[in-house]
Parts: sequence; C-alpha cells; structure tokens
Amino acid sequence: QVQLMESGGGLVRAGGSLRLSCVASGKIFSIQNMGWFRQAPGKQREIVASITSGGTTHYASSVKGRFTISSDNAVKSVTLEMNDLKLEDTAVYYCTADPSIVGLPDDYWGQGTQVTVSS
Repeated sequence: QVQLMESGGGLVRAGGSLRLSCVASGKIFSIQNMGWFRQAPGKQREIVASITSGGTTHYASSVKGRFTISSDNAVKSVTLEMNDLKLEDTAVYYCTADPSIVGLPDDYWGQGTQVTVSS
C-alpha cells in the first residue's frame, strides 16, 4: 500500500501563489506516476497535472502556463507550484500516485488539501 500526505493549501488572493507538496510512504518503489486532482464544490473531480518517473508532464488546459508540477523520484514526492491563481482554482486538491505510467495516476489518493482563492 501507498500513503500520501499533502501540505500547503490555504487562502490566497486572486493573482497570488501557493505551493502544494505531497510525500508518499509505504511501498513507494511501485510508484511511476504522480499527480494532482482537484474538486470544486458542485463539480466533478478533475486532473490538474501529472508527472511520470521519467519526467513527462501533463497539464489541464485551464492551468497550463500558471501551474508547474515537479517531483523527486528518490523520495517519491511531488510539488505543485500555482501562480496567478484565479477564483475558479478554488477546490480541494488531492495528491495521487499510480504504479502505471499509462493513463491517469489515480490508484492512490491523499486526504486532500483546501485551496481557496478570494477576490
């Protein structure tokens, strides 16, 4: 099993920045793909960004150019740098991990961390 622990959420004004971090524990040797999903009130959960062990990244079109995902493969941690935050970025953000590089990293989920963007 893999456990994921997120940190770094909070309240920020529109245009501001936040950094989310996540560290995996347990059977981390199996992890090949990590990412961040988010779920806003009344909306479906959506992928924000992902990164494979080889460094291949993918971003949702809504965050491209504003968010940057990075990882440390040695310790299986992942960071999401969020800049120029908008009101619509308000959501609970979930760190995720997966043993497969194919598809979305959605096998393991963290508890989630709240990001609130105010005007």
